[in-house]
Amino acid sequence: MATTAELFEEPFVADEYIERLVWRTPGGGSRGGPEAFDPKRLLEEFVNHIQELQIMDERIQRKVEKLEQQCQKEAKEFAKKVQELQKSNQIKEAADIIQKLHLIAQELPFDRFSEVKSKIASKYHDLECQLIQEFTSAQRRGEISRMREVAAVLLHFKGYSHCVDVYIKQCQEGAYLRNDIFEDAAILCQRVNKQVGDIFSNPETVLAKLIQNVFEIKLQSFVKDQLEECRKSDAEQYLKNLYDLYTRTTNLSSKLMEFNLGTDKQTFLSKLIKSIFISYLENYIEVETGYLKSRSAMILQRYYDSKNHQKRSIGTGGIQDLKERIRQRTNLPLGPSIDTHGETFLSQEVVVNLLQETKQAFERCHRLSDPSDLPRNAFRIFTILVEFLCIEHIDYALETGLAGIPSSDSKNANLYFLDVVHQANTIFHLFDKQFNDHLMPLISSSPKLSECLQKKKEIIEQMEMKLDTGIDRTLNCMIGQMKHILAAEQKKTDFKPEDENNVLIQYTNACVKVCAYVRKQVEKIKNSMDGKNVDTVLMELGVRFHRLIYEHLQQYSYSCMGGMLAICDVAEYRKCAKDFKVCIHKYQTCK
Repeated sequence: MATTAELFEEPFVADEYIERLVWRTPGGGSRGGPEAFDPKRLLEEFVNHIQELQIMDERIQRKVEKLEQQCQKEAKEFAKKVQELQKSNQIKEAADIIQKLHLIAQELPFDRFSEVKSKIASKYHDLECQLIQEFTSAQRRGEISRMREVAAVLLHFKGYSHCVDVYIKQCQEGAYLRNDIFEDAAILCQRVNKQVGDIFSNPETVLAKLIQNVFEIKLQSFVKDQLEECRKSDAEQYLKNLYDLYTRTTNLSSKLMEFNLGTDKQTFLSKLIKSIFISYLENYIEVETGYLKSRSAMILQRYYDSKNHQKRSIGTGGIQDLKERIRQRTNLPLGPSIDTHGETFLSQEVVVNLLQETKQAFERCHRLSDPSDLPRNAFRIFTILVEFLCIEHIDYALETGLAGIPSSDSKNANLYFLDVVHQANTIFHLFDKQFNDHLMPLISSSPKLSECLQKKKEIIEQMEMKLDTGIDRTLNCMIGQMKHILAAEQKKTDFKPEDENNVLIQYTNACVKVCAYVRKQVEKIKNSMDGKNVDTVLMELGVRFHRLIYEHLQQYSYSCMGGMLAICDVAEYRKCAKDFKVCIHKYQTCK
């Protein structure tokens, strides 16, 4: 076949082709040539060559048919494309014409051209619907270029906004498949942001309209479902949901700030957030304070119930104020002493729970309050903390502790007020930390700052006054206990023994017991207080201790040996006083 193909030359001449074939065939030359003429051999060659030509013809024919089919197919596709382009162009042309006619028709008087105007309006509407339908179909097929073409034509039609609405609606189909609607919304907006510029001439307007649609329809419906269910039945869950939803919405808004949404996107997004939450934020602080009061009251009541304790009325008003002034001036216990059985009625667990509830309230207040209302709302939360932590819990414990301090002449009195002091100091530190960490940032630049500081100062001063009163009365009780020990243990014969030659003790039994009692109380004071308070209280105890011993020793007459024993007692008392490690007399050196 390759040899046969070589015999073809352009232009093709049959005689020359046969001649070339004969000369190439052995025995096909003329007589007298180098090889004798062989007609049989030449005939055989012709027959074989004809068969080869027939096979070649079949192959070429099949190839031709295949090429013809391909050509017909491409011709049909090309014709269809041309038809579509022509049709598309006729749409554009028709749109241009009908748009101009519509504008002209607006100027024509209705009474004379009502039929014409009606036909133009009908055609305008039909064409507009066709364009929107074409845009819808192109969007479903994902044909961005076709969408851009149709959108460009519709730009001058009244139905252009409807085209945008269709785009926004179809963009959201299948977009919310996860459990997190906020993440779905962010992904949707990111996807549309990449695409919208290739379709519309005003992409920022279209993207803004999509975001508005997401906020006002999808998110608003979701928020309503989450909040309305627990709004009236469960204030705690309602506040948690409100805080969470508002936070997630503002976080979504922050992500959307990176897109081009027009001139003032901050205001635009803020208005969308406000439109969703305005009905919930208007009375937010009322719900917050109402819940915080009921929750705080429940925490306290649960604690007192666990102690099987019925809170007694402390009293308010003129009588209580008068009692307080008398007590401060005279240091007298007003009313009967009550036995607290060693209970301080202060609980660190209760305090932590109250502070935790208040901390969460401050966080919600910071997030959910309008900036102009934030200091006022934070102050309201602070006053609730003061009411339940400082007054209902700490102040009540101080009053109860004061009432539990026995009189100074009581024997074997159990002094639990120092335990109250210790716990109150710890609570004060926690209270002050929350004031600085969580309240101050919310009020630092407002007039409410001075109001809060003043209220805090008043509360602390009131508490410190009661603590001072309780400590002073406790010290009196300590001195009273020492008097009982001295009265019971010190004998007149201790310092004037009958047999001065048979005195074997180094110091008296009364001195031993008093010093042991004093050391125990000093250790308790050191464990109950911190800083300069320890020195101040021990100084006062030392002064009273010194006065007691001095006055006590003045009562006795002494023999020589008794005087020596008294000197030994004094030395032991001085040694005990040195353990205070403070100045107990203005003429002594601090130890």
